[in-house]
Amino acid sequence: MNAVTMRDYTKILKGRTVLDHVNLELETGKCYGFYGPNGCGKSMLFRAVAGLIHPTEGSVSVFGQVLGKDCSFPQSMGLIIENVGFWPYYTGFENLKMLASIRNEITENDIRETLTRVGLDPDDTRTYKKYSLGMKQRLAIAQAVMERPKLIILDEPTNALDKKGVQLVWNLIREERERGATILIASHNQEDLQQMCSDFFKMYEGRLEKGEMPQ
Repeated sequence: MNAVTMRDYTKILKGRTVLDHVNLELETGKCYGFYGPNGCGKSMLFRAVAGLIHPTEGSVSVFGQVLGKDCSFPQSMGLIIENVGFWPYYTGFENLKMLASIRNEITENDIRETLTRVGLDPDDTRTYKKYSLGMKQRLAIAQAVMERPKLIILDEPTNALDKKGVQLVWNLIREERERGATILIASHNQEDLQQMCSDFFKMYEGRLEKGEMPQ
């Protein structure tokens, strides 16, 4: 069974075709890199796989379930697309604890361990509002991986991170891949894709094609 299958997926918004007959098959347990110019459709493609938009034509299935028919969203998914909404007056730990309470699948110790993995202190009393941009990005990555999802979708995962933070994220994503997660990454940083991904796709004007490792 493929992790993700898209069949002639087309999305038209306000008369503009943002995804143009996309066909895609992704195997489980691999890390896939997506690249292309701004506005080419990478984020929209990720929204489609996450069930955040619905097709004008075609379909997408995740682990055998057709989104919009068998389920609304993938049942085991971690996600970063654009800005992640956190509560500004709560600490990082408190934010993750509230998010984890929705599914109630992990413990407080799991949350603490995840914060440590992304380089944050679980006992930091600063609220999210006082976080630096790099700390906010680390927390976003933590919420995406803390429940050990089968599918992880990351749009620009190393944004605002310093060199040490970038290396930490690369290592974390490799660990998640080794765990068996299927990972989709879009990044303008070519080194991100080179370091983490084994297969590549290029997007241009809503169309998708198999690509080479970006140079």
